[in-house]
Amino acid sequence: MRWKEELEGILLLALFILLSISVYRRYYPVRGVPCVDYRDESINSLTILDLRDYNEKTNHYPIANSFHIPFAYLKRHVYEIPDKPIHVIASDEVGKNLGIRFLRSRGFKVKSYSMVDCPCKERRNAKWNTAKKSKTA
Repeated sequence: MRWKEELEGILLLALFILLSISVYRRYYPVRGVPCVDYRDESINSLTILDLRDYNEKTNHYPIANSFHIPFAYLKRHVYEIPDKPIHVIASDEVGKNLGIRFLRSRGFKVKSYSMVDCPCKERRNAKWNTAKKSKTA
C-alpha cells in the first residue's frame, strides 16, 4: 500500500513539472529580443517573418516583403525561411513567445519582434517597463 502512495506522489510531481514547463513556454517573456516597430527602417536588412493567422494578415495591416507563415504551420515550413537574422511579427504575446522559442531551437537568430496591435512606443511606457528606476534620477 505504501508504494501506491509514493507512486501517486511521483505522478503528481511529474504532472506539476510538465504543467510548469508548458506555462513557462507560453507566458514567460522571451529575454534579449527587443520590440521594434514594424515600420522602422532598421528592420529592412532582416528577414521579416509574419506569424499571424491568414485572416489577421489580410484584414489587418498586411506587411510587404514579409514571409507569412502562421505559427501553426511554422514547423512544416521552417525550411522556407532564409538563414539570416529574423524580425518576428506576431498578433499577441503567446504567439510571439512560442514563435521565437521555436525559431531559436531551430538555430535561427531572432533579432527583434513587433506586434501590430501594440506598437513598441506604447510598450515603452511605465506599464511595460520592467527595469527598476532610481528615485534620484
